[in-house]
Amino acid sequence: MLAVFGDKTYRRLFAAQVVALIGTGLLTVALGLLAYDLAGPNAGAVLGTALTIKMLAYVGLAPVINALVARWPKKRVLIGADLIRAAMALSLPFITDVWQIYVVIFLLQAASATFTPAFQSLIPSILTDERDYTRALSLSRLAHDMEALVSPVIAALLLTLISYNNLFIGTVAGFLFSALMIAITVLPRVETAAGPVTSLWHRTTLGARIFWRNQRLRSLLALNLAVAAPTALVLVNTVVYVRDVLHRPDTDLALALACFGVGSMIVALTAPRVLDRFGDRAVMLTGAALIPLGLAGATTLTVLGVGSAGWVWLLGLWFLLGAGNSAILTPSSRLLREASTEETRPYVFTAQFSLSHACYILTYPLAGWVGAAAGLGRAAAALTFIGMIGAAGAFVSWPRHPAAVPLESESEERSDEQPARASTQSDA
Repeated sequence: MLAVFGDKTYRRLFAAQVVALIGTGLLTVALGLLAYDLAGPNAGAVLGTALTIKMLAYVGLAPVINALVARWPKKRVLIGADLIRAAMALSLPFITDVWQIYVVIFLLQAASATFTPAFQSLIPSILTDERDYTRALSLSRLAHDMEALVSPVIAALLLTLISYNNLFIGTVAGFLFSALMIAITVLPRVETAAGPVTSLWHRTTLGARIFWRNQRLRSLLALNLAVAAPTALVLVNTVVYVRDVLHRPDTDLALALACFGVGSMIVALTAPRVLDRFGDRAVMLTGAALIPLGLAGATTLTVLGVGSAGWVWLLGLWFLLGAGNSAILTPSSRLLREASTEETRPYVFTAQFSLSHACYILTYPLAGWVGAAAGLGRAAAALTFIGMIGAAGAFVSWPRHPAAVPLESESEERSDEQPARASTQSDA
């Protein structure tokens, strides 16, 4: 897996990704403490609203921003997004009112909605060999899982020495480091359309239209829904399981979340070999089958899970849900790569970024609001139903034989558009 680090371009971009992720993790901790300082007992409502704003920015702005910057050099887009994120993080220690948090978070996440799809769509152009690209996807999944585990530990250690406001400086440093790594890296030449060829609306909806016309990508839409259900349950309600259902101490919250992360990491580590042997369909649909089982177990736990046996059961279920999620998320970009051309790739990756986060707008309220109003059992049951719908949709829509799936080309998408002349740009 580590062989991909022999590519200097990828090595620098991966370093940028890891450091920026750690900075984002510090931001999460510091933002929670800032919200408590400003809102006291209502901090949860503030953070919930901020999370909703984040998802809305991801869903609504990502396709539009990508369409606007589609012809810009990738390097300028990535560096500009990092600098905006750094500026927004730097402003957070000076916030005095809750509404200011919402404005800053919106602008910061709008920049992230620009950076992330552009960054992800660039990697296939760097690692053109499929095996190397699969290894890179596994490393990316590991980086996200490690961020979830390592960043809170780093934040806890730093808080013994400095105030939480200084954690935002770590976030700024992470984004600036990311911008520096991108600035000193020679990025590959990328094809782009020349001349005034298509409308903003065409470019904004291009990725979604490719999704709809490709059977495997329609299956990925269903898989996105399946992934959103356990993610919402774990992130929103683990604390309720630990404290109210199983009556465990606060320290066990970290252990339960770690089990979810460890399940994901193990699958990510083994993904290159497993995918080579069994292929995307078998691996991803296996993850889709595991998720409803894990969610059903979590629903049962709200009724039966008391005592040490319930605690062990919870850890096992969270491990299973993490593994199921990773079995879907790790290889998902392989489908995007196969279904896109060099020119359409940014639009397809942006569509996946936007559509996958749209699922969380459904599952986060189910996990939080239904759990608070009707009880954890009903929230878990509702998410189990969502997971079953996603899994069933994936099984039905994904064809068994790859040859039956025509991959969309830009020429097909442009059948009613003015023909484009191809040109190339260098992000050196």
